Amino acid sequence: MTRRPEPPDDRRVDPLLKRREKRRGKRIGDAYVRRVRSFDDPFQRGGDEGELIATERTVLERRGWRAALRRLRTTLIGRPIHSEREEHERLTKVKGLAIFSSDNISSSAYGPEEIMRVLAVAGTGALALTLPLAGLISVMLAIVTLSYRQTIKAYPKGASSYIVASDNLGSGAGVLAAAALLIGYVVTVAVSVSAGVAALSSIVPELYDQRVLISSGLVVLLMVGNLRGIRESGTIFMIPTYAYIVVMLGIIGYGVARTLAGDVAPFNAPAAWENVEQGGQALGLFLILRAFSQGAVALTGVEAISDGVPAFKSPEWKNARTTLTWAAVVFAILFLGIAFLLTSIGIVPDPDEQQTVLSLLVRHLTGDGPVLVVAQVATALILVLAANTSFADFPRLSSFLARDGFLPRQFAFRGERLAFTTGIVALSLMAIGLLIGFNA
Repeated sequence: MTRRPEPPDDRRVDPLLKRREKRRGKRIGDAYVRRVRSFDDPFQRGGDEGELIATERTVLERRGWRAALRRLRTTLIGRPIHSEREEHERLTKVKGLAIFSSDNISSSAYGPEEIMRVLAVAGTGALALTLPLAGLISVMLAIVTLSYRQTIKAYPKGASSYIVASDNLGSGAGVLAAAALLIGYVVTVAVSVSAGVAALSSIVPELYDQRVLISSGLVVLLMVGNLRGIRESGTIFMIPTYAYIVVMLGIIGYGVARTLAGDVAPFNAPAAWENVEQGGQALGLFLILRAFSQGAVALTGVEAISDGVPAFKSPEWKNARTTLTWAAVVFAILFLGIAFLLTSIGIVPDPDEQQTVLSLLVRHLTGDGPVLVVAQVATALILVLAANTSFADFPRLSSFLARDGFLPRQFAFRGERLAFTTGIVALSLMAIGLLIGFNA
């Protein structure tokens, strides 16, 4: 005998349906009617008539290996966030400065050294030009900052080079600008993480042989932090950025006070650095221009805030412009302060590049005590977290390209934490590939 198929469960037909149940009590005449939803409540009702909002139960696996995988994912990345909460996941100005400006601010640690290493070719006497060149670079920073402030106001939905170039010069120019930015973001992650590990290995030399493994692990850590959402990654990565700012401002203030009081002895380079003092090339215009261009690397990352305008809380463009101004002022103070102390004390760059000029400066001012260790660790952390600027901008720029059909549409997908998951993972894999390929 063929068994007739059971009728479909009405609880799966329409979640808006309700049914009435008549219940009887223990006593005669004790009865009541209740209305029951005809489904297991994986949704909640919205404010409009007939509107249902999916809850976390719609994506949860209740048993088996998928449930275990879901629990692991929740532990690492966090619980799903409803898309209606996107506004709450946006950044304040304080967090925005830490996320989008860590790359620019961290360059104050090595920008003056880049100038000095070029000038040192002409002898230690040429190092007196370090501060004037740093001043010119700061003027250029002010010009660039004012330009981006205007661009942000003109393009409040996002002032990336891709959008601006596409609107004014056509899609070809926009894609070319976007390609240059994407490549730059990948290289920034690899170089920043590698530089941070190098700073740590200068304190603990035993880490040098494991630098590729450590660098790759740090990239994975940055990836997981950003997969948790941009607001939460801002909370996680905010502390090292502001720690570096506070430590460097303290050292600069201490050094400037002692220098103006005449309490700092001039730097005496080791005898082995005699070749640096003499120099091997005449100081000419082209050498000065080269030193300027090398120092201008400190301007890297200025465009990051304009690329990430939609990530700020409303009003987005006003908050982005304010954050951009703060970032420029902080960078200029650190950059000029370090350059002033290096020039005033007469620090000479290590020809073997075993010590950075910043570490030489801190050691000369404070000795080999805990201040030096704190400064080196803070510098290493912000150099690593400078890569986080790329994690904030690469996925967003990729989503713009995917929206316009220049990249696979998966790059426009937002994950459960409202982050651009595909872009974050792709950036991490490419950066790790560079680290392994160059043994950095």
